[in-house]
This record gives sequence, structure tokens and C-alpha cells, in this order.
Amino acid sequence: MLVERRPCLRRGERCLRHFAFLGPETVDALFLRPPEDITVNDDRHLLATALGATLYAPGTRPRLASDVCRQTAAGVTSMVLCLEDSIADTEVAAAEANVVAALRALAAEPPWAAGAMPLLFVRVRAVGQIPDLVDRLGPAGVGCLAGFVLPKFAEEGGEAAMEAVLRASETVGRPLWTMPVLESPQIINRETRVEALSAVRRLVDKHADQVLAIRLGATDLCGLFGLRRDRDLTIYDIAVVRDCIADIVNICARGGDHVVTGPVWEYFAQPERLFVSSLRVTPFAQADRVDGGEEAIRMRSELVSADLDRLIREVVLDKANGLIGKTVIHPSHVPAVHALHVVTQEEYTDAETVLDGDAGGVRPSSYANKMNELRPHRAWAEVVIRRARAFGVLREGDTFVEVLAATHGRFDQWNAR
Repeated sequence: MLVERRPCLRRGERCLRHFAFLGPETVDALFLRPPEDITVNDDRHLLATALGATLYAPGTRPRLASDVCRQTAAGVTSMVLCLEDSIADTEVAAAEANVVAALRALAAEPPWAAGAMPLLFVRVRAVGQIPDLVDRLGPAGVGCLAGFVLPKFAEEGGEAAMEAVLRASETVGRPLWTMPVLESPQIINRETRVEALSAVRRLVDKHADQVLAIRLGATDLCGLFGLRRDRDLTIYDIAVVRDCIADIVNICARGGDHVVTGPVWEYFAQPERLFVSSLRVTPFAQADRVDGGEEAIRMRSELVSADLDRLIREVVLDKANGLIGKTVIHPSHVPAVHALHVVTQEEYTDAETVLDGDAGGVRPSSYANKMNELRPHRAWAEVVIRRARAFGVLREGDTFVEVLAATHGRFDQWNAR
């Protein structure tokens, strides 16, 4: 019996749904519990979890509106139209006009055909751009705008940026989200870090209803030390940035009040590598529902050739360190990030066990391979359930490999059009 798929909400209610491009037979074969429709009015922790791989696009792209439609059809659920570091200083005015035109075009004819509406954000470089862009978009054009990304967020200037978005929300008659980016020298310099992060935490707590997620500017943080991680490494191999991420999670994500997203992965394919891939063959060989595993093995080779195995490792480390979602700069990165956020049946079953009672104690996992402690594991279980709602729960025995197989080539297909 096929899983009933809820239609996306009415045209006036924007929503997103992961893997909306998959047919009902594929959804039924993959998912014990399919991804839900998530609306912009849902709980902010759930909506932040559903961001998934947030694709950045320079505001200067000549066919920006059609790019958004194409990526949405391929499975992208959140995008940032960038007016900051991705464009030259001399291109700001042209990029602003291009972003305004794209958002107005999308508001007039939104890409609902794919079954969901992406969350679209504008990354500004100056606070004054926020009211200016809202005014230029007008009542009709602002319909597709979910909010603003605030770069180099810090105590100095952070309050003004938050207030500017709040006033813009009042202008448009609905809430606009903010996503502060932590990437300033005060954040990574050891002697100022704790004070700077504590100030950020106070600010985002004060404006918690506006803050969708906190993002990490790993490229800027590396750049402050003249560093750039090699494609053979993850961000966690760069000690000075790894330590900073740990403190960001410690201070800004403590208590589960705010979602912190994974840092950008900035590489795509190269022909030669220094190190052997750490992506094991076994999970792919055991994916017997994918042409007896042979197609999955070929897919693994393609992932390694495209350097996506390093991305996969970094996403696993992101999740292990309390980060959800990721910033990406190329559509080929999106399927791997989304596949790794789908919940396995084992995770889901353990999370349900943990949340089944609040009296504490220990219960053995039904998989007979671990103990579930009801109090220490409760916050973890709540995150798993949010991921399950946003990305779905796999059927018994399936892994991210089956999800990748179902979505493999999807972005190549749509981006070739």
C-alpha cells in the first residue's frame, strides 16, 4: 500500500518538503515515515532543521529566477541570494537590481510545480540594504522572501541588524527570519572569543523569535589566519577553527535553544588526490536493493571522483558535533547532505524509546546493541524526531546509500536543462 502524500499547502502558504520530486512508489519503498510538509509558520527549530543544504548563489547570476526554479525542481529547499562576499564591490548595485527582479518574478510565478516552495534569503552586506530591498520589492515582490542572512554578526552592529529586520517584518505584515553568520575576528581570537560569543548569545536570545538558525562562516574564519583547508581535509582538521566551532556550539547551541548549521563545503571535483578515500565500500556493497549493489558501487566511485566522500565525512562530523544542515556552493553537494540527514529506523526507534517516559532510568535498545538513558539522551532524541519530520525515516536495513541512489543524477539532469 502506497504512503499517502499530503499535497503542498494552499498557494498563499509557503512550504517545503524534502524529496518532493520522488514518485509515490519510490517514497513508499524508501520511507517508513515520509518527510512532512514544513511551513514557514512551523516551530522554528523544525524549520531550521528542514533547511538542509542551503545553496548560496551570487546575486549577479544572469538567470537567477530560473536558477531558483531549476534547483527547487531538483530538490533544493533553501537558498541564499548573496550580495556580500560572492560579488565584487563594483557589482553591488547591479546585484541588488538583479535580486529584486528575481524575487519579483518568483513571487509572480512561484515554483510550486515541484511540490514545494524553497526558503529564499538575501545575504546583505550593510544594514541599510534591508529596508531598501523591502521597499524596492513592494508588497507583491516580497512574497517569496523568507528573511535575511546577516554576515559578520557581532555585538557591535548586531542589534541594529536585528531591529532593521524587525521593522522590515512590520512593513511587509509578516515575520521575516534572520540567520546571523559568525565569522568575525572577535569570534575566533582566543582572548575575545568567550566574551564575543556570550554577547551574541544574549542578542539571539533577545530576538529568538526572529532567529531561524546561526550559521558559521568557516571561510572567513580560516582567512583570518591565512588558512584554507585542503579538499583532502575536513574543517575539523583545522585546529584553530575546530576549537572555535566547539565554543560556538558550547555557548550558542547550549540547551537546544538555537540551531547552528554546518560550515560551507567549498570544493567540487578534481582528478587527483593525495589520500585514499575513507568512504568504505561495505555500505554500498550491501545496498542489494540498488541493482544487487553493483550500481551502488559505481555510485561510490563517482562520489569519490567528485570529492563528495570528503563532504560526506564532514557532514557526519557536523552531526556528531551538534550542527544541523550545511552551507553549500554547488548543487552536486545537496543530495549527499540531505541523504545523511534522513533518519534510520534504528535512530527513530531509539528516540521514541527515550521520549516514551520522563521518569529517568535506562532502557535497552530494541536492537540489543546499546543502552538508552532517558534523561541524558532526551535532547538528542528531540533532534532526531525533528529530523524525522523534515527528512523522513528509512525502512529497516536501509541507509543513506539507498537515498543517494534514488536521488543520484537528479541535479545533473535538471542542471543540464
